[in-house]
Amino acid sequence: MPRKPHSASSRRPVKPGTKNSGVSRDAELGHRLKYVRELFGYSQRELGQRAGLTHGTISFVERGKISPSVGTLRKILDSFPMTLSEFFAIDPQAEPQVFFAQADLLEVGGGGVSLKQVGRNLKSRPLQILFERYAPGAETASEPYSHSGEEGGMVVQGRIELTVGNQTRVLGPGEGFLFPSRVPHRFRNPGPDECVIVSANSPPV
Repeated sequence: MPRKPHSASSRRPVKPGTKNSGVSRDAELGHRLKYVRELFGYSQRELGQRAGLTHGTISFVERGKISPSVGTLRKILDSFPMTLSEFFAIDPQAEPQVFFAQADLLEVGGGGVSLKQVGRNLKSRPLQILFERYAPGAETASEPYSHSGEEGGMVVQGRIELTVGNQTRVLGPGEGFLFPSRVPHRFRNPGPDECVIVSANSPPV
C-alpha cells in the first residue's frame, strides 16, 4: 500500500495530465514519475537507492532532462512495485474498450524504443499486446534484464538482435521468438533501418 507523506503540511502531488497538456513526452513521463514517487512517500534519494540508481538520475528523469530506457524505467517501477502498464494508466478506465484506433494506443517505451500498447489500463488482464518500433542502434537496456511471465512476437520489418540467456540471434521479417521472461534478455536493433515488431507479454509488464 502506498505510504502517506510524512507531514501534514506536505503538498498533495499534482496529478499528471491535469496541468501539463502540451508538454513533451519526456516531461510528461517525468511529471508522472514525480506524482507516483510522492504518492508512495519516497524521496528522490530513497527511490534511487531502491532502484539501484543515483538520486540525480531520478531528478533528471522527473525534470524531463533524460529519457530512460525501458529497462531503467522498469527498475524504477519495481521499487513501488508497479508495472509499466499501471504506471501509464493510473486512472481506471470507466468503460472497457474493445477496438483501438492507432491514436488510442498507449506509448510505454522510451530511449529510442517505441512500445505502443493496445489498451490503457491492463490491471487484472492476463495479456499485453505491443506494437514495437526500434530506431537504428536502439536497445531495451544496456544489460539483459528479466521479469516474470512469458513473451513472444514476430518481426514485421527490419532486423532485431535478441539475446536470451546465453543465446543471441538476429531475426528478420517473418521470424519470431517465444521465451520465459525470467531468463535475462535484451533487444537491440543492429541495422541501419527501423525495426518493427508485434509482441505479447503475459502477464503485462
